Amino acid sequence: MLTVCSSLLLTDYSLMTIDPRKQKILQAIIQQFINTAEPVGSKTIVISYKLSVSPATIRNDMVELEKQGLIIQPHTSAGRVPTSAGYRMYVNELADYPKAKKLAHTNLLKIREQYKLNKTREKIYEAVKLLSQATLNVSFATIPGSRTFYLGISNILKQPEFADDPKRASQVVEVLEEGAHFAKTLEKLDLDESAKIFIGEENLLKQIDSCGLIISTYEIEGHSGYIGILGPCRMPYAYNKALLEEIRKIIHE
Repeated sequence: MLTVCSSLLLTDYSLMTIDPRKQKILQAIIQQFINTAEPVGSKTIVISYKLSVSPATIRNDMVELEKQGLIIQPHTSAGRVPTSAGYRMYVNELADYPKAKKLAHTNLLKIREQYKLNKTREKIYEAVKLLSQATLNVSFATIPGSRTFYLGISNILKQPEFADDPKRASQVVEVLEEGAHFAKTLEKLDLDESAKIFIGEENLLKQIDSCGLIISTYEIEGHSGYIGILGPCRMPYAYNKALLEEIRKIIHE
């Protein structure tokens, strides 16, 4: 793989003129080399850039471009690579700056959106962690672009209701592990920014009718979801509800 920039230069490259066909060939060589870091052959140019000329014609033009110091052949039977003079001609005369500007703008928007999404997830992860530590129950949230995130399974398994009844404990774990189904179930509830409490059989999922559920919605950076607490029916509802509401405020800060 050849990745170094050739130092071969022509002092009068800024005054050099080449016909449109050779310009397209030079442009194709440089673009291909930028993408692959491999010497570029005539067949590659014909196939990848759909120039309406034969490989033999392209080879002849490549010889002329080499004589002008715009490309070089690093070794026998290899394709060509650009020289610094070739890059300079590309930068000054051949590069499609409007297209590049549009592509850069589009890609930057995608990067910024991904960055914002990652920051949103980090904030939700931290909120769930704080909630789990403060309540000593399971805490969870639906995360933009992924399934339900939860922490604190070990907390609930230590509770006597579940420690003495492994089947009941496994049902709770299964609900959380089936994050997509759990999230769809939450969508059926009449939820808003105020924390709602569901006790025992009030829960829509039979597997968690041995639990209490406190849940609220959140919205951050254009993304919305649910955040809540799952624990035994005897959980301290008022305290846990207050904690959830405080955590929700932190998310929105």
